[in-house]
Amino acid sequence: MQAASGPAIFERVTAHHMVQYSGINHLAMVTGDMNATIRFWRDLLGMRLVAGLGRPGYRHYFFEITGHDMIAFFEWPDAEPLPEKDHGTPVKGPVGFDHVAIEVATEDDLWEVKDRLAAAEIWVSEVIDHGFIHSIYAFDPNNIPIEFSAPVPGVDVRRRPKMKDAAPVAAALEGADPQPGRWPAVSQPTSVSDRAVYPGEGNVLIEDEGTEDDN
Repeated sequence: MQAASGPAIFERVTAHHMVQYSGINHLAMVTGDMNATIRFWRDLLGMRLVAGLGRPGYRHYFFEITGHDMIAFFEWPDAEPLPEKDHGTPVKGPVGFDHVAIEVATEDDLWEVKDRLAAAEIWVSEVIDHGFIHSIYAFDPNNIPIEFSAPVPGVDVRRRPKMKDAAPVAAALEGADPQPGRWPAVSQPTSVSDRAVYPGEGNVLIEDEGTEDDN
């Protein structure tokens, strides 16, 4: 009886466990010109270049947005800039990306970014009031559409979700919180002893960990 009850209890706990997400580790973009990409993201926007991987025909570099979030770029020799498409403009056919939205801490930071882009003669929009955020729009050297947003004090849709769609889809009418029972429950969770981790790109970054100071 004891052996039979153990897995059942574990299954119930697993079914009710909420995954704790901690943010975007990195967004992975593509460039054909890493030099221009570094000049824009590091030198103009001020995001530190914190990791670089590479070999002939391939590079993968990471820029720090915050102490946790990063944006990364693959450099592939035959990659070309995207056709320019305004943020949020509908398209037809295969598509899975529209724009990257990066939050700044304050309204002053938003205007600082706007002024830096304008001084560099890079197109940047006027400041747009979206109610819960104020935003500007621009493009990086790869024509990746970027939005920079400053939160509006006192307005937090994460804390107080709102649905203002005049004709929301059925799933949206169920509310903001995850709905139980919509997907099969985990019945055979991977045991700790069976959790295998395989080597991949990036291990070279930690080969000398501990031999250099943090600077």
